[in-house]
Amino acid sequence: MAYTTIDNPALFFNTIIWSGDDTARTISGVGFQPDWIWWKQRNGTDSHRLADSVRGEGSASFKLIFSEDTSAEYDGNDNGGSQGNINDITSDGFSGVQGSSGYNNWNGSSYNYVAWNWKAGTSFSNDASATGVGDIDSSGSINTDAGFSIIGYNGNNTSSAGIAHGLGTTPSMIIQKRRADSVASWRVWHNRIHATSGETNTLLLNTSAANASDSDNISGVSSTTFTVRGAGGATNPNGSACIAYCFAEKKGYSKFGSYTGNGSTSGPFVYTGFKPAFVLMKRTNGSNSWNIFDNKRATVNPVQHRLFPDTSDAEATSTGNAVDFLSNGFVGRSSGSTVNHDGGTYIYMAFAETPFVSAGTKAAGTAR
Repeated sequence: MAYTTIDNPALFFNTIIWSGDDTARTISGVGFQPDWIWWKQRNGTDSHRLADSVRGEGSASFKLIFSEDTSAEYDGNDNGGSQGNINDITSDGFSGVQGSSGYNNWNGSSYNYVAWNWKAGTSFSNDASATGVGDIDSSGSINTDAGFSIIGYNGNNTSSAGIAHGLGTTPSMIIQKRRADSVASWRVWHNRIHATSGETNTLLLNTSAANASDSDNISGVSSTTFTVRGAGGATNPNGSACIAYCFAEKKGYSKFGSYTGNGSTSGPFVYTGFKPAFVLMKRTNGSNSWNIFDNKRATVNPVQHRLFPDTSDAEATSTGNAVDFLSNGFVGRSSGSTVNHDGGTYIYMAFAETPFVSAGTKAAGTAR
């Protein structure tokens, strides 16, 4: 029987949406103080913007990285740039600052926005030489109950170097980016890729490219560390800062898996053990964009509102690549190549709206 370790998933992950009004304002309703905020303008061509509590703020606003390209980190030192940026994380959301030409990056009039929010919250630090765990010092913020950590490290330009992630259990997915380099792609390690394709294969968050072999990737993931294979390059540059978002599966709250499409308007049922609030997916054997679905932009089935982490494109709302969110999983409701190509292989990351079976004996929002 399905069960959960977290009765109230919204205390650790939540999606919020808002309409911009060209004012300095606080966006509230997250339900917790977020440590990772990933937001996107929905009805315009604009970057996916990622801020977190580990990289923190520059002198005026939060440091940003952008999922759809290889750009170096925006340093947050120029008062929000031309179109504004968030400049504070609150106990229930975040607030922003106007840029030199307005608010369009986060609160522009006539634009709609979405933000996906995760909670880490506990400080973490590992001195590799002192603890004997890994080869490179790491620090960040972790939430072992929810299986999420944000880990910062400075590369040492050696091959197969271990980095502590702090979760105490083996991650199911890791999303990594070199912060200072303008030519370094995002690396994505997912347990189902490596189970089927081997340790040398990876996906890139900033492209639609299929799963491919790459010597500069993440491998050797264990309950204590992950390994960066390349000396220099994107995953272990000499003295250069990197960030990694690490996720471990928690029954009833998060699920990381794979499925094979059948090309039908009634696709294969994907069991998660909960009603999804958020699904990120990617076809691994074809050049198809990453897709994000959530339960706030689309409140009823079919869930057809899609955003694409590898492009700055506006939200798509066609039914050609829709899914249904069910009480214990999701199912593709089209034969589109994004979600259900016949013979297409897909990986996904999902977070819960409602567990299929409650823990029952625990108070809502607590872990066991």
